[in-house]
Amino acid sequence: MKIAILLPYKENFSPDYPGAVSLFVNETSINSKFKKDITVFGNTSFKKKFNLKYENINLFNNPFRSQTKAYVNKFIQLQNKFNFSIIEVHNRPSYINLLKKKIDNKVLALYFHNDPLSMDGSKTIEDRKNLLKNCYKIIFNSNWSKKRFLDGLENKFVNSEKLVVFFQSAKKNNPSIIKEKKKWITFVGKLNSAKGYDIFAKSIKKILNRFPNWQAKVIGDEKREKIILDHKNADILGFLNHEKVLDIFKKTSIAVACSRWEEPFGRTSLEASANGCAVIITDKGGLPETVTNAKILKKLSVKNLENTISNLIKNNKLRKSLQTLSLKNFYLTHEFITKKIDNFRSEKFQNINFFNTKKNLENLRILHITNFNERLDGRLFFNTGRRINNGFIRLGHSVLGFSDRDIQKYYKGLGDLKGAKTLNNKLKKTCYNYKPDLIILGHADLISADQIRELKEDYPNARFGQWFLDPLNKKGPDYERNKDRILDKINVVDSTFLTTSPDVLNFLKNKKSFYIPNPSDKSFEILDNFKKSCNVDVFFALSHGVHRGVLKSGKTDDRITFLNNLTNKTPDIKFDIYGIGKIQPIWADHYFKTISNAKMGLNLSRGETIKYYSSDRITQIVGNGLVCLIDEKTQYRNFFNNKEMVFYKNINDLSEKIKRIANDDKLRKSIAQKGKAKYMKYFNSNLVAEFIINKCLDFKKNKKYFWEY
Repeated sequence: MKIAILLPYKENFSPDYPGAVSLFVNETSINSKFKKDITVFGNTSFKKKFNLKYENINLFNNPFRSQTKAYVNKFIQLQNKFNFSIIEVHNRPSYINLLKKKIDNKVLALYFHNDPLSMDGSKTIEDRKNLLKNCYKIIFNSNWSKKRFLDGLENKFVNSEKLVVFFQSAKKNNPSIIKEKKKWITFVGKLNSAKGYDIFAKSIKKILNRFPNWQAKVIGDEKREKIILDHKNADILGFLNHEKVLDIFKKTSIAVACSRWEEPFGRTSLEASANGCAVIITDKGGLPETVTNAKILKKLSVKNLENTISNLIKNNKLRKSLQTLSLKNFYLTHEFITKKIDNFRSEKFQNINFFNTKKNLENLRILHITNFNERLDGRLFFNTGRRINNGFIRLGHSVLGFSDRDIQKYYKGLGDLKGAKTLNNKLKKTCYNYKPDLIILGHADLISADQIRELKEDYPNARFGQWFLDPLNKKGPDYERNKDRILDKINVVDSTFLTTSPDVLNFLKNKKSFYIPNPSDKSFEILDNFKKSCNVDVFFALSHGVHRGVLKSGKTDDRITFLNNLTNKTPDIKFDIYGIGKIQPIWADHYFKTISNAKMGLNLSRGETIKYYSSDRITQIVGNGLVCLIDEKTQYRNFFNNKEMVFYKNINDLSEKIKRIANDDKLRKSIAQKGKAKYMKYFNSNLVAEFIINKCLDFKKNKKYFWEY
């Protein structure tokens, strides 16, 4: 991995006259585990540079061209030779659009060191939306700066994972330096009124007159504003290099950072705190975020500042306490901040999956979008979506069920006839509040692919998957429609899961798709028919659509023909069949009470048999201790043997096997018991849920699932 850091134009990456940006870049790069992979790009006339790989972008003065554009274009030319993986831009949002146009394949990160609303490229709401779209991460040096960036933006952006705060950092000194403190009061920064230097100058004169044993140390310069401080105990030291400034802080007792303007962060108070000074700050901008213990001036005035300094001089115990606590509680070290920066680099580029940092993928937040059928009053409670949902929960994850069909039904109206617009907007708001790690869709057809793309941009660490249960045999029901439903979001999800083997579906070639069995669930499949005598030989139920719930007049399909032929061939067998003729389908508790009296269940699906496909009736049959009668062309023999399921070649073969088992109760009970034991062990909802998670998150775990061949 190669990392390019692009400094603002004319930022001096030199120890002789560095700005806050250069100091931050130097200190975090030196401590980075990627130090050898980092190249800093800048423009400075200083010969001495910090000890890092550095490329100076030299430009010829041309009054007829933009120096900013020329600077960025020259960087683009240089970076092409290096083939960087990531480009980190500091404090120049206007550079991002220029870079994105020319090198769209690179990952961009933007660091703000100033107020975003004061900078070209981030002043307007549209500017900031474009930055969110074009950047992988936007990094602020304070929460105050982040709040400024979010001013006027919709709520969905407030919780975006792209926006992070990495404070500036400093070297934490040894507690022993407190014993070496001198009677020094220090001011570091631009000597202008924005920094409050005019207030400091007036206050310190009075302080030095009242306390002649104390001295003031003033470090900084200002060419545009002249504020005079003339006192025999005040040393006006001008600009000093960074090491000399730190040496003075080590000996300083009281440090003052009394800015009048809203400082995004404040390096002076940070380094003063790291060197055990008693710090006085104003409550402007991000200054309060720089220190853990300080005296904070709510109102900046000569009198308030003079009284605060005077109190610290006279109250030796208070001053020592502030010094000790400032150092003891200081945590913004170079190592701490650099680790945060390196983590986001690693997350994207070192083939370290974000989720692999979570031990065994514990405590994920999973948003499960499927039809939970709340509007149907429990009639369809016992469905596959619930089974998978139970698996997620039993694995210890936080799971939020999002019932798309219910939401669509309740919210549709004249302005949104299908309810799709409201549904997708509700999903956005739900993601903003819940911040899922994993979003799983099950038959969520009204969630648009464009909406998923937007969520992937807003939550780059989130992963997406979809599962699909309906038949996919070409001569089966709704083949083209079902295929289109899968393909609609195939390119925006990380993995697709089907109850048909993907290797027999040409339209899924080279797509990340996986077979999953219809999952059993220990809280649903509670019957053990193999333990008792039953007076029904074969059970079968079909419906003309689970959401209709009743028969549709005049409707027929190939299963009805098959069943009629089967019952004619086996007249002495007791069949209990629902959903045919005038016998309505059965659901929920009625279904379980009915199936509890059956020896065998016919696992018959519509259309031609295709590898591994079955409706979820297979779980209800096998899981409740019935003998499962299944077409051998499903290739379920890859999973079960003849002692666990009954496989038939054709209707004549099936008829003979039904007769044999109906007359041999010992054989029936043995097959049913062994079939249930294996199905519940290897095809249960916990394992299916775990498989979905592992594949979506590309979790590298040495585990082979029973259904993987």
